[in-house]
Amino acid sequence: MVELLLLLLLLLLPFLLYMAAPQIRKMLSSGMCTSTVQLPGKVVVVTGANTGIGKETAKELAQRGARVYLACRDVEKGELVAKEIQTTTGNQQVLVRKLDLSDTKSIRAFAKGFLAEEKHLHILINNAGVMMCPYSKTADGFEMHIGVNHLGHFLLTHLLLEKLKESAPSRIVNVSSLAHHLGRIHFHNLQGEKFYNAGLAYCHSKLANILFTQELARRLKGSGVTTYSVHPGTVQSELVRHSSFMRWMWWLFSFFIKTPQQGAQTSLHCALTEGLEILSGNHFSDCHVTWVSAQARNETIARRLWDVSCDLLGLPMD
Repeated sequence: MVELLLLLLLLLLPFLLYMAAPQIRKMLSSGMCTSTVQLPGKVVVVTGANTGIGKETAKELAQRGARVYLACRDVEKGELVAKEIQTTTGNQQVLVRKLDLSDTKSIRAFAKGFLAEEKHLHILINNAGVMMCPYSKTADGFEMHIGVNHLGHFLLTHLLLEKLKESAPSRIVNVSSLAHHLGRIHFHNLQGEKFYNAGLAYCHSKLANILFTQELARRLKGSGVTTYSVHPGTVQSELVRHSSFMRWMWWLFSFFIKTPQQGAQTSLHCALTEGLEILSGNHFSDCHVTWVSAQARNETIARRLWDVSCDLLGLPMD
């Protein structure tokens, strides 16, 4: 009799989880952006905005009246998303521009075009990223994770920084991850040529996002530009496309994974919430300041990473 009940329970478990999924997701995604700020006349750039969290972030900012640039590698897909957002929000000021973060020429071309086109930039959301790629290099010879997730956004932010200062008060949001706790900055192996693990390479790059945010905040004090790093949560997105194992894990635990709309909430919170300026440089999760690893709090590593990044990208070390 006990065996029969256990078998019945096992058969019913998937159905029960399916029925409970909305409540489970709600419980796991307690952080919601509650800001009512509207953005008419404001200009926003969101990288990786043609899918997932980036798409939902761009949609919400367009809904609030901003002029939103979808900075995407896949322009054709970006155009489809732009039309969808325009139709959904009624805001026709949703524009698509080519941006390949694995190629510094593309990053510089995007920045040059944007600066010629726009007089202001109020919000920059560095959202795009790659995860668990097989070992490969960017067009400039950087390991793909550190190249796209860190160096690409580092260069983009540098090129747009004066425009952000001119448009102050303005904000920069860098999408990181809880995975940064497993990350380390190995300066002797930054490009993964001596040893490489796809999972850890992602963690290292997410740590770099937080260190960049903290050092950037230090350098921007008094400028009117503030910056924040965020952990969006575990979100159903295309980020795991390079890993069959991760796709399987995402499917197995799909009941517990946030939707892209839920995952966008902390980015929106940091971009919109009034009075957040005093918390510049902090890391957020579920719309609250959260703890970071010891290495992520190391100012010496943050400053050295800044200098090394400038050197790799051919930028002045000011």
